[in-house]
Amino acid sequence: MYVAVKGGEAAILATYDLVAEARRGDPAVPEISVAQIREQQALACARVMNEGSLYDKDLAALALKQSQGDVIEAAFLMRAYRTTLPRFGSSQPLDTATMAIRRRVSATYKDLPGGQVLGPTYDYTHRLFDFELMEEEGQSAIDSRQSELAAADDCRLPTADCLDATMPRVPDILGAEGLMETEEPPEGDPRPFDLTRDPVSFPADRDVRLQSMARGDEGFLLGLGYSVQRGFGGTHPFVGEVRVGEVAVEFVPEELGFAVDLGDVTLTECQMVNQFQGSKEVPPQFTRGYGLVFGHSERKAMSMSLVDRALKSRDFGEAADYPAQQDEFVLYHSDNVEAAGFVEHLKLPHYVDFQGELELIRRIRREREERLAQERDAMPEAAE
Repeated sequence: MYVAVKGGEAAILATYDLVAEARRGDPAVPEISVAQIREQQALACARVMNEGSLYDKDLAALALKQSQGDVIEAAFLMRAYRTTLPRFGSSQPLDTATMAIRRRVSATYKDLPGGQVLGPTYDYTHRLFDFELMEEEGQSAIDSRQSELAAADDCRLPTADCLDATMPRVPDILGAEGLMETEEPPEGDPRPFDLTRDPVSFPADRDVRLQSMARGDEGFLLGLGYSVQRGFGGTHPFVGEVRVGEVAVEFVPEELGFAVDLGDVTLTECQMVNQFQGSKEVPPQFTRGYGLVFGHSERKAMSMSLVDRALKSRDFGEAADYPAQQDEFVLYHSDNVEAAGFVEHLKLPHYVDFQGELELIRRIRREREERLAQERDAMPEAAE
């Protein structure tokens, strides 16, 4: 039990000023703008949009600025704002097969249809500081390199003119040979569950699990994805494909009755390929784990796809012995807004609880001392 603090209003209001001062930092340093965060900290904005469950790059950048770069606090701001927005309906299902590819790699096929598109990635960079980035003016080595590639016009930068218009997804290639599990919609093709409106029950269906993980904490899912590969799941997956790019969002207004294009969103999709030995009913084949998230968020999408496959263990008659295979464990603990609230509420006054615990400890100690004293007094009598 915690109690409200009384008489500290002036102190609390003073913290607002201190937060603003700490956020601003040294006044001699130019203040960072929301536009700068949006354009130059895009990966952080993508994480905030995912965990805040709202696609808006400007608001994600504002949340990061307001929270001094605290991603969880920024996600909390996004969630709170999201609750104030009216809902007009649901968009049409996104077709990631028509994605305008910015990056697309596969660890299963070297020469896959459409080709590998490395795009913007840190995968092939040395983890060494580029001290030229500390310069306030002038063009860094990275900027210079990009300018050279663009001037060369040799398709080393992903542009619409350079890329193959047809890029089938790797699981679809395996599926054409009958080597990949088929995924059919549930009977009747019902609308997906909406965990923002309805309470979750267990065991949770896959649509619930995917929604929850899409806005779950990246670090938590990364740890679970790591666990299934090193002794707490026993899987050795392959990255069938990771693709990053823009996908059109369509909506059907009631007054029109047909779909209209609302614009494009940047998405990262990952399909992880896992081996399955088969059963009496199902022949040996590959199974998949799936991840789809906002922005350029490869680590999150990969982690999500690993955990998705782990949560499908019961579907394949596999034992569900590990944390990543327990939907209740994953869904209840992956939400960092809820987790942060539960942990950080411990900073609030718990005076009543603590006084109760304190009095209990004192009483137990008194009783123990009295008992020991009685035992000491009885020892000479026993000796006689």
